[in-house]
Amino acid sequence: MMNPGIRKLSAELFGTFALVFAGTGAIVINDVSGGTVSHVGIAFTFGLIVLAMIYALGDVSGCHLNPAVTLGFFVARRFEGRLVAPYIVSQCLGAILASLTLRFMFPTNSTLGATLPTGDALQSFVLEFILTLILMFVILSVSTGSKEKGILAGVAVGSVIALEALFAGPISGASMNPARSLAPALVSLRFDSLWIYLIAPILGACVSVFACRCVQEPGCCCRETTKEMCS
Repeated sequence: MMNPGIRKLSAELFGTFALVFAGTGAIVINDVSGGTVSHVGIAFTFGLIVLAMIYALGDVSGCHLNPAVTLGFFVARRFEGRLVAPYIVSQCLGAILASLTLRFMFPTNSTLGATLPTGDALQSFVLEFILTLILMFVILSVSTGSKEKGILAGVAVGSVIALEALFAGPISGASMNPARSLAPALVSLRFDSLWIYLIAPILGACVSVFACRCVQEPGCCCRETTKEMCS
């Protein structure tokens, strides 16, 4: 039997690979096919792949697939500090492997689905901050401990990702995920405004913890399977 810790990290690596491969792959295929997938199709691709991965991997690793979400769970005292770095490394590695696969398949594509602001950098920064704040708020409200699992978790989280990508994607790219933005930027060597997508989602996820505590019942945003995590 594989070590439980290795299983969790493998699940995060595979889940993030699937997210970036499907999501940014939809962007790349939309480019090379003359817009066949469409903006709506791209938004739903991101939402649906996250929904599917939550049901497939939620019981294994919690299906964070996002360094900002992992840090948000840690700030909410739902996640052990010793696992934060390994989770983030696994997520980034999975995302980079996905972008490398897309580079192999579509060698002439210039961005590989990298997130690039279409307007002012501050505008995109604020958008990414608020989008991630809302996403993390929903995750904290529907998840169990540090795990995105259950009947409603996949639907709620996948829906909010698709919704935010639908209306904010044309401006900021609606990344909400540092690993999702870092991987195509590294592989395509497009570092334009990458700082926005590394900093804003992390800040948004951390601030969301305090917003959740102001709205939800006491203890709702600090739930863990072991009492020591909330002591």
